[in-house]
Amino acid sequence: MAFKEADYIWMNGEFVAWKDAKIHILSHVVHYGTSVFEGIRAYKTPKGTAIFRLPEHTRRLFNSAKIYRMEVPFTQEEINDAIKETIKKNNLESCYIRPLVYRGYNSLGVNPFPCPVEVSIAVWEWGKYLGPEALEKGVDVKVSTWNRMAPNTFPATAKVGANYMNSQLIKMEAIEEGYTEGIALDINGWVSEGSGENLFLVMDGKMYTPPLGASILAGITRATVIELAHNIGIEVIEMMIPREFLYTCDELFFTGSAAEITPIASVDKIPVGSGRRGPITEKLQKKFFDIVENGNDPYGWLYYV
Repeated sequence: MAFKEADYIWMNGEFVAWKDAKIHILSHVVHYGTSVFEGIRAYKTPKGTAIFRLPEHTRRLFNSAKIYRMEVPFTQEEINDAIKETIKKNNLESCYIRPLVYRGYNSLGVNPFPCPVEVSIAVWEWGKYLGPEALEKGVDVKVSTWNRMAPNTFPATAKVGANYMNSQLIKMEAIEEGYTEGIALDINGWVSEGSGENLFLVMDGKMYTPPLGASILAGITRATVIELAHNIGIEVIEMMIPREFLYTCDELFFTGSAAEITPIASVDKIPVGSGRRGPITEKLQKKFFDIVENGNDPYGWLYYV
């Protein structure tokens, strides 16, 4: 999905014109994927522009950097303030937010330590990730031939640029075969997640989702949906999920900062339930969007710009 360019990007403490936000071609990140990042949404609400679960996102950004021994040259509070200032600077009421921590230019070899750790923050207007109609009709997906990373290879709980080469393989295969998205299995054949989304299924009124040990990202929208479900009396079970449950469940949906809560209409051309959004998915969508779009936030998840 193309996006609309904003005016400014925050880079290492300064605002730079969008078209001038550049790095050297020999920066370590270009050659070795040494970046960690976040995807965050800010919503237009009746009370003003609000960022959804900003501290949780920033904490995960710093945890990802810690795993990769990247010393972030700013505090979490400074990054939070910079995100708010970047939204203001670009005069955006709603937007997608991409903070990025990366290894810059110094030397070129696998050893990243000589290269400086740099930070940028970009914001832009971005619609529904899987299409606006997908929120009701759902999307058609396939089980990918590509598996998610094995334990003790690439840490799945770190949101690192290099991991998304795996995601690209899943996404490209799905698109080439006429699907919107792919679902990956882990190395043992259990259900893992989409190319950039966590996964929930509904069976007999209960919700199921793969655990962190299934090579998934610890999604913030995932955690949000689990809490919303608990608070409306729906049991959520984290367990290893066999592939065949994707075909026999009553409802299936993706979650993510970009995808929000997007139902899945079919898997491998087998309809999920009625072949469109189910009642529990719809109920959770309404709860979620009532918070982020209407500002009805009893959880303290919105951070106003």
